[in-house]
Formats: sequence, C-alpha cells, structure tokens
Amino acid sequence: MRSRIFSLIFSIRLLGLLLSALALWVFAQIADEVLEQETQRFDENILLAIRKLHTPLGDRIMLGITFIGEPVFLLLICLVLATWLLYYHRHSQATTLGIAAVGAIGLNYLLKLIFGRTRPALWNRIVDVGQYSFPSGHAMISLVIYGFIGYLLAKQFRRWRGWIFAFTVILIVAIGFSRLYLGVHWPTDVAAGYAAGIVWLMTCILSLELWQTYRSSGGHFPHSR
Repeated sequence: MRSRIFSLIFSIRLLGLLLSALALWVFAQIADEVLEQETQRFDENILLAIRKLHTPLGDRIMLGITFIGEPVFLLLICLVLATWLLYYHRHSQATTLGIAAVGAIGLNYLLKLIFGRTRPALWNRIVDVGQYSFPSGHAMISLVIYGFIGYLLAKQFRRWRGWIFAFTVILIVAIGFSRLYLGVHWPTDVAAGYAAGIVWLMTCILSLELWQTYRSSGGHFPHSR
C-alpha cells in the first residue's frame, strides 16, 4: 500500500515537471517570436477584434476583474491567507505562499526589464499603466497566487477539488482576458505570462510537496520495497 501511494505521488510530481518543461518551452518560443517582432500582426488583429466587443457595462465588468489581478490586491490576499495558515501552524504552506508571491512579482519585473516591450496603443485606454508589457504581470502573478491558493483548497476540500480547479482556471483566464479587453497587453504578453507563471507555480508546489514528504517520513524520503 505504501509503495502504491509513493508511486502515485511520484507520478504526479513527474507530470508536474513535464508540465513545467512544456510551459518553459512555450515561453521560450513566444519570447523568440516577440523579439523578432513576428507576432505584431497577429497581436494587433486579436486586439482589434476584441475592441469590437466593448460596451459601457463590459468596461465596468472588466475593470472589476482586472482589479482582482492587481499585484497589490494579490499581496493583500496572500498576507491574510498566510496569517491564517500560521495561526493553524501550517508554516511550510505559509512560507511557500510568500515565496510564490514575492518570486512571481520579482521575476515578472525582471522579465519586463529584459524584454522592454512597449504596450499596445491601438485606442484610448480607460486605465493607466506603467512599466513594460512583456510578459503580462496580471496573467503571471494571478496564475501563481490563485493557482497556489486553489492547490491548497483542493488539498483541504478534496471532495470539491473539481469545482475548485474549474473556478480557479476561469478566474485566471478572465483576468488575462480583461487585460486584452482594456488594451493594455498584447495577446502574446498574456500567453507568455501564463507560461512563466506555470513554471514558477509548479516549482513552488513541487518544492512544498517534497518538503512535506521529507518531514512526514521523519527526515528521509520514503522508498518502495
């Protein structure tokens, strides 16, 4: 029984590593195309198509959705959740959540400086934005933080993990779409943000899983017999 559990855990972690490798490859491919400016026509066509969907009500909805993807708002959520985790002595989860959040923000800022891509200017925007465009911070950081929160909730409420996963995905996708709707990011910015976010999220989750396995096994990793 123990060997079966260990094999299942190993398989899940292997899938996580493969997903991270795929996401890293996707990010590299997008970054290469962006640097060579081969995505410009594609990006512009997508944004102009989305522009036709604009309505006053849609504007208000998208402003609300993009707000819950703001890094400051996400950090506030992390602070509240980390405090709750520490209160219940779940120190490794609280620590990993903090590392995931700070790491995602720092990595995104570094990537923006490296690529230095200008933001779209296809119409008069209704939001003020700064910094560079690639990759999307809202897409990357929200995927990492909401993804990690979804992971914690799915472990806590296994019966509802399907619904938790679905809601988490919908929320993250909505935040990314709101950035396109508002005209502050190119589609490839959002796609690259998701790819980079997956790599960092899986790194954080796998490191937490390995640490918890190490702790639960009394300071050594279990082995099958």
